[in-house]
Amino acid sequence: MNYSRREFLGAVGAVSVAGVSRLYAQAPGADLVLFNGKIVTADDAFSIREAIVIKDGRILAVGGNELRNRYAGARAIDLRGRMVIPGFHDTHIHLGGHSRRYIDLNDTTSLAQLKQQVADKAKELGPGEWITGSGWDEYHFTELRKPLRGDLDAAAPNNPVVLTRAGGHSSVGNSKALQLADVNKATPDPDRGLIEHDASGEPNGVIRERNDLYTRLVPKDKPADVRDSLLENVREQLKLGITSVIEAGSSVDPGVVGSFAEWELLYQKHGTELPRASVQVGYPSPAGQAKEGAAKLREFGKKTGDGDERLRVGSIGEMAADGGFTGPTAWVLEDYKGQPGFRGRAFFTPEQIHANIEAGHLLGWQFGIHAIGDASIAMTVDALDQVLEKYPRADHRHYLCHFTVLPPERTMQLMVKDKILIAQQPNFTYNLEGRYVEALEGKRLATNNSLTTPIKHGIFMAFGSDNLPIGPFVGLYAAVTRKGESGKVYGREEAVSMKDAIKMYTRNGAFLTREEKIKGTLEPGKLADMIVLPEDLLAVSPEKLLTMKVDMTIVGGRILYDRNA
Repeated sequence: MNYSRREFLGAVGAVSVAGVSRLYAQAPGADLVLFNGKIVTADDAFSIREAIVIKDGRILAVGGNELRNRYAGARAIDLRGRMVIPGFHDTHIHLGGHSRRYIDLNDTTSLAQLKQQVADKAKELGPGEWITGSGWDEYHFTELRKPLRGDLDAAAPNNPVVLTRAGGHSSVGNSKALQLADVNKATPDPDRGLIEHDASGEPNGVIRERNDLYTRLVPKDKPADVRDSLLENVREQLKLGITSVIEAGSSVDPGVVGSFAEWELLYQKHGTELPRASVQVGYPSPAGQAKEGAAKLREFGKKTGDGDERLRVGSIGEMAADGGFTGPTAWVLEDYKGQPGFRGRAFFTPEQIHANIEAGHLLGWQFGIHAIGDASIAMTVDALDQVLEKYPRADHRHYLCHFTVLPPERTMQLMVKDKILIAQQPNFTYNLEGRYVEALEGKRLATNNSLTTPIKHGIFMAFGSDNLPIGPFVGLYAAVTRKGESGKVYGREEAVSMKDAIKMYTRNGAFLTREEKIKGTLEPGKLADMIVLPEDLLAVSPEKLLTMKVDMTIVGGRILYDRNA
């Protein structure tokens, strides 16, 4: 509410009425003043203040509580000691819309519950209709096993079903889906993927990495069918304190679900209600067709950085160089634990990934490449180094997404030389613990999703989630404790301080998108993107992070989410 003249007089104390009247008339205007709090600016000195003033969507001043009296703010909020930090910037997230066929399995806690969800959807859609869904995680099921074709057959015998695991690197289908996909006992493993089999040799329904063997058969949604869902998914990030995202993968082709054109339409209508977004685009051609991809990029007519403060074109990504441990098919230099001879899958040859990078680099694009296994990281960095040696470009800001298994020392030295950055997911150590224990051992297990080792080498790092889960507090928890869900610590020496974790989840993301001059810290002149927290992150027990909620999310000076409203 607006300050009345009487309220302003009381605020500044007992001086002459005439003098105060002149002061009130001359006081600079502001839209919002937050005071009596712990304002973490996340600047170079990690300064902490008491009050912050916002005007026209930007930060006008940061300082002590005297700012409340200095500015005739249209609205003043007493923080009552609560903490304010810059808004979280998730540097790797997937926020696509979903169709009527879709089941959200992220909160499913048992196979019995999953089967009931599938049965309910089959009843809703009717016989013969495809059922889709995603987000299941066998380590969160009471049965502690994956869903298989028999489970889905029992739930929906008259519908083809495909359900994608959390992380997106494997899917399970039922018998009808396998039949339609023409996958049987004699079907060889597809390029870049694996078909799992039961003891009798029959497919058990799980296909690793090649979800498209199923999903290509599902009737295509029209963009209009999923727009409401996309809007809801993007808006939901405000509850988590996320004020900026890097959407990991859209299409340059208009008129399809997930295209950049659909994001443009969304932000034209609702941009001031949503987190800011930088949207990656996939390299628009299959592996081995770099020239065709380059032609489509030129036809697209945009490149990295185009756009405005609400929505901009991001890097080329993910352009996955290998699989992931949710498959698991991440490409590594040593055999998977207990699987002699198996080292995952590369999705490109060195020549193919080099050709893509060179073509996009010459067109002025930034790259944000999915590389999880150490073999994949080494191949990708070699290709980037070769391109940068041949075609130097100052401040390119190419980066790797994930960086799960520490690569050889030579690779990290190249990353330092070439200033190749990392978009890391510290939450993987927590939420994917079971997968890592199955696949890795020794030092490779202890240093999964390493933090301090690359930082000590001088490699820049920012944090994100990759939806596993999206909530940034899990990432902060894993970053400062290095604990898995079991409570076991993996590589304690890889933990970072809370101060550094906050920086990597806020200001560092702005550097990845070349926006460090306009956002990421709470300094005068920058965009007023911040969140109010109920407790002090610098003092609270790390265990409390797992249940913490955001009190308020402010984007461009507007309160877009208030938990207590």
